[in-house]
Amino acid sequence: MAEKMKSIDQRIKENIKNYNLNNLLLPQNLKAKLESLAALSGAEFYVTDRHGKKIFTIGDFGDFIPDVVNRPGEKIRVANRTIGHIYAKYDKVEEERKPAVNEAIKQEVAMLSSLAEQSYLHKEYAFFADELEEKLTQGAYGTRQVEKEDLLTGVFNQTYFMNRMRVVDRSEVVPVALIQGNINDSTFVSEHYGEMESDRLISIVAMFLKEEAKPEYIIGRCENDIFEILIAAPEEGEAEEYCRRVQERCLAFEDALLAPSVAFGIVYKQNVEESLSDLVSDAEYVMFESKLEMKKEPGYEERLKKGIQ
Repeated sequence: MAEKMKSIDQRIKENIKNYNLNNLLLPQNLKAKLESLAALSGAEFYVTDRHGKKIFTIGDFGDFIPDVVNRPGEKIRVANRTIGHIYAKYDKVEEERKPAVNEAIKQEVAMLSSLAEQSYLHKEYAFFADELEEKLTQGAYGTRQVEKEDLLTGVFNQTYFMNRMRVVDRSEVVPVALIQGNINDSTFVSEHYGEMESDRLISIVAMFLKEEAKPEYIIGRCENDIFEILIAAPEEGEAEEYCRRVQERCLAFEDALLAPSVAFGIVYKQNVEESLSDLVSDAEYVMFESKLEMKKEPGYEERLKKGIQ
């Protein structure tokens, strides 16, 4: 199936929702800039993400609770979308200096917004250039360099998934959630019900993975019963919640023979110097730990063998 490529303008307009303050302005750099401003001005700062979750403070804010809807402070904005809020406190600033300090803070916020926008554009242009290069390369040779889709499941095949993984690495987006999912006891299904039912099991799990995913998730079938998923710049708990929903879909599935079950391992790329391919073995380890725990759960074996009882 041909995949229509987004224009760069469309990417820039839509994809900002996948980014946050932490992966466009590294917290340590942002804090260093505001610490310098605090030392010069006497102002104190409370910094949050777009939803109001605290990233760090400079100074004492006591039991302050930010209200990003009604009192958003100074907004850091990229591509017409707020990615963070900076609240300033002037208790230690001399009264006559407050207007000048306030203006300095506004200028600093404008500069931070500009830096974040440059970072965002750099990342998105890198994504776009890689996709364009791939399409042009395929066209130049007159044949598709790789088939993107796994024919059984409709998710990306291993070759194309690995290509996309490299693109994500080069984009320098962090964090990135890498999820490995392994269908439990697919060998049992194959041995007792045959290859056709084994393929049906794999297709069912792939359907759940696709239906519970957001459009920007990258899903690949990397071995017979193993899937890998990439989530760039996930919200806190987003990857875990996604896996939980898929597992719930498996448990709720009713069938005379099949009892789909999938174990997940989730790891995170937190540093741009890391390589996602180097983290696959870590995700596999976490997945196997989860698999062992799932198989110990009451009723697991009875559900698995319901078709031969």
